[in-house]
Amino acid sequence: MSLSTARSFLSEACYGEQELDANSALMELDKGLRSGKLGEQCEAVVLFPKLFQKYPFPILINSLYCATNIFINRSLFLFSSNNFLRLCVLKVTQQSEKHLEKILNVDEFVKRVFSVIHSNDPVARAITLRMLGSLASIIPERKNAHHSIRQSLDSHDNVEVEAAIFAAASFSAQSKDFAAGICNKVSEMIQGLDTPVELKLKLIPMLQHMHHDASLASSSRELLQHLVNSYPSTPMVIVSLHTFTQLAASSLIDIPKQLQLLLQYLKDDPRKAVKRLAVNDLKLLAKKAPHLWIRENTQVLCECALTIPYNSLKLGMLAVLATLSGTIAIKQYFSNVGGGSLVPPRLTDLVKLAQECCYHSNLAVAAHGVIVLTNIAISCPEKVQLEQDTVLGVESLLMLCSQDNSPSAQATLKTALTSLVKLLKSRPHLSQSAVEFLLGQLHLSCDSSRVLMCHALAAIATHLPVLGDGMLGDLVDLYRVASHSSTDKQQELLVSLATVIFVASQSSLSAEVKTVIKQQLENVANGWTVYRIARQASRMGCHEFSSELYQCVRTRVASEHFYFWLSSLKEFSQAEQCLSHVEDGDYSGAMSAIAEALRSYQKGIASLTAASTPLSPLTFQCEFIKLRIDTLQALSQLICTCNSLKTSPPPAIATTIALTSGNELQRCGRISMQMKVCMDEFRSLAARYADLHQSSFDADYATLRNVELQQQSCLLVSHVIEALILDPQAASFQEYGTVGSVQTESEYERRMMSVFNHVLEEAESLTKKHPPVSHLHTSCLCDAVIALLKVPLSFQRYFFQKLQSTSIKLALSPSPRTPSEPIPVQNTQQLTLKVEGVVQHGSTPGLFRKIQSVCLNVTSVLQSKTGPDYKIPLDTKTNEIKQRVEPHNDYFSTQFLLNFSILGTHTVTVEASVVDESGIEWKTGPKTTVSVKSLEDPYSQQLRHQLQQGGAQPAPQRSTYTRF
Repeated sequence: MSLSTARSFLSEACYGEQELDANSALMELDKGLRSGKLGEQCEAVVLFPKLFQKYPFPILINSLYCATNIFINRSLFLFSSNNFLRLCVLKVTQQSEKHLEKILNVDEFVKRVFSVIHSNDPVARAITLRMLGSLASIIPERKNAHHSIRQSLDSHDNVEVEAAIFAAASFSAQSKDFAAGICNKVSEMIQGLDTPVELKLKLIPMLQHMHHDASLASSSRELLQHLVNSYPSTPMVIVSLHTFTQLAASSLIDIPKQLQLLLQYLKDDPRKAVKRLAVNDLKLLAKKAPHLWIRENTQVLCECALTIPYNSLKLGMLAVLATLSGTIAIKQYFSNVGGGSLVPPRLTDLVKLAQECCYHSNLAVAAHGVIVLTNIAISCPEKVQLEQDTVLGVESLLMLCSQDNSPSAQATLKTALTSLVKLLKSRPHLSQSAVEFLLGQLHLSCDSSRVLMCHALAAIATHLPVLGDGMLGDLVDLYRVASHSSTDKQQELLVSLATVIFVASQSSLSAEVKTVIKQQLENVANGWTVYRIARQASRMGCHEFSSELYQCVRTRVASEHFYFWLSSLKEFSQAEQCLSHVEDGDYSGAMSAIAEALRSYQKGIASLTAASTPLSPLTFQCEFIKLRIDTLQALSQLICTCNSLKTSPPPAIATTIALTSGNELQRCGRISMQMKVCMDEFRSLAARYADLHQSSFDADYATLRNVELQQQSCLLVSHVIEALILDPQAASFQEYGTVGSVQTESEYERRMMSVFNHVLEEAESLTKKHPPVSHLHTSCLCDAVIALLKVPLSFQRYFFQKLQSTSIKLALSPSPRTPSEPIPVQNTQQLTLKVEGVVQHGSTPGLFRKIQSVCLNVTSVLQSKTGPDYKIPLDTKTNEIKQRVEPHNDYFSTQFLLNFSILGTHTVTVEASVVDESGIEWKTGPKTTVSVKSLEDPYSQQLRHQLQQGGAQPAPQRSTYTRF
């Protein structure tokens, strides 16, 4: 394989410029592996990790590993004097660890690797040992590997011994038998006088894996305790203590003893390196088991932090306390002291330490002091009243860091602002003064600090309505000042300031503010900045302004897909702008506004469809807009139905008809049936919103809450229709009584909740006072529709930006040779359908939620029958099996036994859904379909022909089942 060919193939494997199928990729690799040039062989091998990532299913991986096996075997005979080839294969194996379990023929693979262990070259043996250690996850109980590792520990070559130690640690972590068998050997080597100290330091960390049973862990702890006491040198103490901590963290029951040991060394040992190791291990245990920290442990740590003269160690101790203060350990610290006597909170060492560190000269120490003080103020409000001290500490840090562009100052500023936002969420009464301080500090800060402050202001104002119109003047003035240059930081500041202005304007911008923003954008902003500001305006409900920005930026893109995307956003903003002009009580105006909005939405959905690509199908966006269109149509239909009471009132004989039929709804005339249709429509919309919510696994929390609010609004309208008109006697408003108490996270949520509560109150009072149906009831429904329309729709982040990306690829076997060809199977046998899947992630996996298991639902439906026409039991027509499997290293595999006793063509559908860590099932897909043709087995076919030739009619064939 030439260098140019290899480079083009590398680009295809890594970046997908040209898609190669698995067979083509394997052929290209085989050329490189069979080349006579060492460089081309090595270049072919190093492509493997990228190919495994691109083709993650076992069928290719086994083919590739088969080629690798051939390569290893060839290198053994042809290049036995060159270990660089073996080293390349080792590196590939270590980089592809998550794919090792997909190897089917493990025995053959290990056999060819293991053959090198008998080489006379110690380096070759060392590479083989490291290879075996890298394969420990798939061969944990291979006795020949265990024996070779034990034997190599006695080697006189240091390279081989170090490789054996690596392999022994890997197998100890995977195999209980190997750990139990090697423990005594390792102990003898560590305690042996002939073992060099450097080798002992490499052997000791192996003891952290001796946690498989209590006796093994106990003997390892005794050895480590002996080492700590007997070898006081700094390297030995550091390695032994850290191994001790790792062992305790794995076995869990010894964490309290380990805490005491680490705190003892932190307090009494004068060596700075040992203290640093103790602090790092304490932080590990604080994250692992904060509930095991008793008050005495925290108190000792506070005393050490108060007396330590080194800022680096003080910072480490504060980091441990910052971790603990956000957990249950902080409540245990303030619970009581020995004898049951309570200590005044302000006199405790923890509070004293936090207050001192808030004003420390070291910025990092001051930032951690603020974190500790904030967590104390939030976690213990009944005993510790430290809100004001925390606010003062944050303000001092803001004043100190806001004019400093250095990375340390910006990191401290970000930490301080995060603590302030966290404090204000739990103490809303402090918000107004804190926001006024931030606004005043904005004028004195540098640009990078202003960006962080704007983010904090937006976060505070999103949760708490503390930014009013009176503050817009300061923000607009600052916007004028900030737009005098076009640097990247200035562009970021323009977006941040615009976001705060949108939040403060409560979804309606004045003409002056819009003019100022547009003028500044025309002067210095690039197209990307304009789009980001328009996107923020859409999220905050300022649709009139966002529509103008989309209009001016859509012609500044280089791709027609981007043009259609921006055109659709412009149309959506114009549609929502039409709805914002609806007046209370103007029902005809509301219908006209809905009709105009629907015209814009229809144009927008056409552009949105044109903006979709195979790599970016915009599935969520299209479904969300379709639901919005159908919701507006349903609301318009509801107003028409309400008006029909005036144009077509109940006939004079309506009461007689109701008494005759026994249906009280007949008293209302034809409007009752129309209202029933409207109620069913809104319930159907609510179910569709629920399906959209359930399919949006990668969406952020704000987007999911937005979808829930749309669903709740549809359920609310259907409930009010039922309560006012269809079934007033059975109407119950108790299930909606908690709507007002739900904690809101944004201005849009607050306004929607306010509308919900108002509509429920009006409907409940009307139900109690007036019998149905009158103009009062229809007016109440129309007012509810207008109230919902007047809340500007918020297009949340997931509509524009996908921060988390998760997808599942399925592979079925047996699979047809061509997509249109069915899979043949005899009707007397069951088909074993193997389903394999790979979970694929984006750049930030698990940002919002993680996959715990995958649910596979396999169903089969009879499409066409070719056998005799007699009655077929219903349970034999279909298969329906559901199975849950947990992916390991993002790979899962399972099998299904399917019955096709009826002759004919069946369609088999495999649909995947995921279950997150909270146990919630998400319908993520995909759905794969294959065709199966059930054929009559030869024996039954021959028997039927014999009976037909003999003149007898064949009896219905009974199916016999054969399980594989």
